Amino acid sequence: MIKILFICWGNICRSPMCEFVLKDMVEKRGISNDFHIESAATSTEEIGNPVYPPAKAELARHGIGCAGKTARQMRRDDYDKWDYIIGMERLNMSYMHRILGGDPEGKVSLLMDFTGRSEDIDDPWYTGDFAGVYKQIVRGCEALLEHLGY
Repeated sequence: MIKILFICWGNICRSPMCEFVLKDMVEKRGISNDFHIESAATSTEEIGNPVYPPAKAELARHGIGCAGKTARQMRRDDYDKWDYIIGMERLNMSYMHRILGGDPEGKVSLLMDFTGRSEDIDDPWYTGDFAGVYKQIVRGCEALLEHLGY
């Protein structure tokens, strides 16, 4: 089983969008039993909060639900539990490395690194562009699956 943890600042927009987009992709391909997918935050400010309504609405526009998801903060012991720990932007990466105490096994990356374009996924909390972020996430998740041989 391949274990993937997506990370963003608050775990209410980008990382849960990634979690549920990838879950939807693997389910539609009939390979969901090969994966365990979750998401978390680097900050504590949104812990326990549900997916941000505009992010939830964007997922719903594509037939993807995210019911029951609440934000949690990543922990140092997540490093041992996950095969891939994937951040949304460079700022996340610095916090991820600090929380995890480094990355000796090379598990930490940016989602868009899998596309061959090392770029940040824009934060829709500030831009309001949830549709654009959804498109970035789909490209990143498709590239991740290709990287994994799916």
